[in-house]
Amino acid sequence: MTEPSPTAEIPVSMSATWSATSLDEAESAVADVYGLAGAVKRLSSERDETFLFTRTDGTDFILKIANPAEDPAALDFQDGALLHLQAVAPSVPVPRLMRTRRGGWSHTLASADGPRIMRLLTFLPGELQYRTPGTAAQSRNVGRALAALGLGLANYECRPPAGKLMWDISHMLDLAAVVGHVAPERRAQAEGVLQEFERALPAIAALERRQIIHNDFNPHNILLDPAAPTTVVGIIDFGDMVHAALINDLAVALSYHLGTDNWAARTGAFLEGFLSARALEPAEIELLPLLARCRLAMSIIIAEWRSAVFPENRDYIMRNHATAWRGLQNISDLTPAGLRRLVPNLSEA
Repeated sequence: MTEPSPTAEIPVSMSATWSATSLDEAESAVADVYGLAGAVKRLSSERDETFLFTRTDGTDFILKIANPAEDPAALDFQDGALLHLQAVAPSVPVPRLMRTRRGGWSHTLASADGPRIMRLLTFLPGELQYRTPGTAAQSRNVGRALAALGLGLANYECRPPAGKLMWDISHMLDLAAVVGHVAPERRAQAEGVLQEFERALPAIAALERRQIIHNDFNPHNILLDPAAPTTVVGIIDFGDMVHAALINDLAVALSYHLGTDNWAARTGAFLEGFLSARALEPAEIELLPLLARCRLAMSIIIAEWRSAVFPENRDYIMRNHATAWRGLQNISDLTPAGLRRLVPNLSEA
């Protein structure tokens, strides 16, 4: 394997610390900037401070206050994607940005830790997918929703700021620098996926379809109708978007269907749902099993690495670890031919 990147490290925005915003401060900020009165409740978040803001009339919103190390250009890029989807694909259920009293889409707060960007978004009611029973029908609709989102983003011309995102499959080899944090009983398999990825680099580089992708289409970011938990009613968290091969988005989303008892049926249904709205190219199909393994291996490596660096946040960091490991075992020897047996109409893509 080639020498890992010497710059592989936890991004500043993932490791920065800041003084917590009190609930009173958050409520005052919303009143000052948006002219809205209400109450806030803190929600869990990894890279920023996130609150549920309930206006006095009972309407809910999501308030986000970025950490001071966050690149303003990255937030502008995310905001631009939401505005683009609102304009070209309004049926895709994503949050809408609220304008400030001055007409902007965000506001920069002064804090003891430095400038912090505040945004207010509409609240999407629904049940997070990970809290619902996983079924083939649900997976089919999730696949169709991912295809619709990708089509909506296909002509979004803005690009993320320069630099690498830790969760971008394109830069998986950077994780060779930290794979030593993986427990011995899992390390050999994680290293094997890194080597498999390296061997496939020429084929990956030759992929033609590239665009802005969500890159984090997981059950914590997908909302379902509580009365009909197979129906997607919301897609959230655009903080991991990158410009990359389209098939990477599918690999990321697929990886979350692979650590279940009925993984084969759910995989088939998910891909059928995606294909009902968007076709795949032969080269993409050939690489999909590998790229799904890559995402699962990334989840394992990053979780074990970051939980060693931030033991106080271990429970949150490791929340998907066991499922990712199970998924990797389930598809450790999955080939393109095996994938086609699961989804016969893949061959027609």
